[in-house]
Amino acid sequence: MKTIISKIESENIDIKEIEKHAKLLKEGNTVIFPTETVYGLGANALDENAVKKIYKAKGRPSDNPLIVHISEEKEVYDLAKNVSEKAKKVMQEFWPGPITIVLNKKDIVPKTTSGGLDTVAIRMPSHKIAQAVIKEAGVPIAAPSANISGRPSPTKEAHVREEMDGRVSGIILGGDCNFGLESTVLDMTEEVPMILRPGSITKEELEKLIGEVNLDPSLEKKEDNKKAKAPGMKYTHYSPNADVYIVSGNSEDVVQKINDLVRQNENNGLKTGVMCLNKNYEKYNGLVISLGETLEEVGSNLFSTLIEMDKNKIDIIYSEEFPVSGVGRAIMNRLLKSAGYKIIKA
Repeated sequence: MKTIISKIESENIDIKEIEKHAKLLKEGNTVIFPTETVYGLGANALDENAVKKIYKAKGRPSDNPLIVHISEEKEVYDLAKNVSEKAKKVMQEFWPGPITIVLNKKDIVPKTTSGGLDTVAIRMPSHKIAQAVIKEAGVPIAAPSANISGRPSPTKEAHVREEMDGRVSGIILGGDCNFGLESTVLDMTEEVPMILRPGSITKEELEKLIGEVNLDPSLEKKEDNKKAKAPGMKYTHYSPNADVYIVSGNSEDVVQKINDLVRQNENNGLKTGVMCLNKNYEKYNGLVISLGETLEEVGSNLFSTLIEMDKNKIDIIYSEEFPVSGVGRAIMNRLLKSAGYKIIKA
């Protein structure tokens, strides 16, 4: 497949290039575009045949629901029914932005888009290019992350181009994504809303706004979620080619344990990578990549670092553990899935 690739600056949008890709979407084709979280692989959410092209391009199981992206809040009411007051509050406070809400869907949304469910996941991205292309296309856009299914989500334009050129009709390159982790997914179909996938908008922030918010029980376990209501709830996800392990314990013990493991791997002819906070960067052996100073930086850099480890042909990756509070919950959710829940106690 010949892919049309455009480079667009978010602060100086070339409307002619936007129109070119919007036309592809209107005609039932697939287009990759940047959002503030990760790059998305989009198609007309209301066109079953177009949506099937997303699954084909990603190699994605068809029971994995897609997030529908819109450019205006009022579009929610075309796609969903029984929109609660709490859902309206969340939309008004956090949209446009990195949160997806799950609502009961109207019949206009095909089951292909919803993964066979009676619910639909909807989000309004804040990225200017994403907003422009959705608005110009004039249809809601179903868009999972723009990667081969199960692989780390792409946050850098170079990674998108390398992995997806030739698999989709169009790619808009718009620089690197800000947040680096996919959106928070909040199920609003029950009395007490439930986080199905943690993200940069945290449980604490949501509870300040709407009161009690539950966490989906599957977030605490490694078992597959049999009927996922949101993307990323399946067991194997965000995985590089290397084996990933999380090393848990106090800081000194973790450093000692990882360095012992790196030496053992070197003796066995295995190439080892280490992911850590910047303050610990010089303490480790192997190929060490700092994820940043803060948890926000860790979230922003996590997926791109996993991809870089693959580029360096790393066999085994060890990562420090991060606190499960605020955005740390989202980081550990992605890390645990990437590692297949393999944890080594230091």
